[in-house]
Amino acid sequence: MPAARTFRVSRPLDLRLTLQPLRRGATDPTMKLSTDAVWRATRTPLGPGTVRLTVDRSGTVHVHAWGAGAEWLVEHAPALIGELDDDSDFRPNHPLIRDLWRLHSGLRIPRSEAVFEAAVASILEQMVPGAEAWRGWRALVRDLGEPAPGPRPGLMIPPDPERVAATPYYTFHRYGIPRRRADTVRRAAAHSAWLEEAVDMPLDAARLRLHALPGMGHWTAAEVALVALGDPDAVSVGDYHLPHLVAWALAGERRGSDERMLDLLEPYRGHRGRVLRLLLTSGDGPPRRGPRLPLRDVARM
Repeated sequence: MPAARTFRVSRPLDLRLTLQPLRRGATDPTMKLSTDAVWRATRTPLGPGTVRLTVDRSGTVHVHAWGAGAEWLVEHAPALIGELDDDSDFRPNHPLIRDLWRLHSGLRIPRSEAVFEAAVASILEQMVPGAEAWRGWRALVRDLGEPAPGPRPGLMIPPDPERVAATPYYTFHRYGIPRRRADTVRRAAAHSAWLEEAVDMPLDAARLRLHALPGMGHWTAAEVALVALGDPDAVSVGDYHLPHLVAWALAGERRGSDERMLDLLEPYRGHRGRVLRLLLTSGDGPPRRGPRLPLRDVARM
């Protein structure tokens, strides 16, 4: 029998939108979004587990979990769906942000507490098109991971850190991952316990802990903090697209920079990551002036 619980949410919840950042592309083998439920496979302090979440019209969340980590997943389900996310003092004054917040009032900042898993996926996304990073994540999980417990076919548990650390860098070429990022992933795996300690730290200290690992810059640390630590102020400095998106949305400027992005987001300090999430839901941005970056085949490089 699976572990199970139900609880009422404290405010509106858009389950799919809230958990979307944990999903690495439509073919992510660790996470499936069906018409009525979110399925997620992960490693917990008690072992691998699968969780299924649904929310009904009354605002009741139904949680079922399987595997060694089932009890942990059930206990931590409120944090995962953003019940710990405090947006009570978020009062946007920009018309676009105000309208997006009204439209997506159920968007929350999730807290998965899976720091290593978020770190690996984010490292793979460094300076490459999302499709290329997601392809590498999918291949890595399918080769080094394991089938997830529970009734959902095709769901996979992300690989164990010890296995990742012991995997030679050249093996990652089969996943489309070049050596530099492979070495960073292996380094994160070797220090996974040290990274996971960030869960119990204040956010400022946690960000420093993440950034201290060689190869995990400010961008990667922010990406991890947003989904694993529930950091509503995480700003991915160094992103290729975000500065232009922010400059266009908040100032009508076609081109932006990290400095300009931070200046425009400053009135929302404490919720800058929330503003970025809202802007990303809009699908709006400055007109493209060139082709998309092509996907690369690392195995042939």
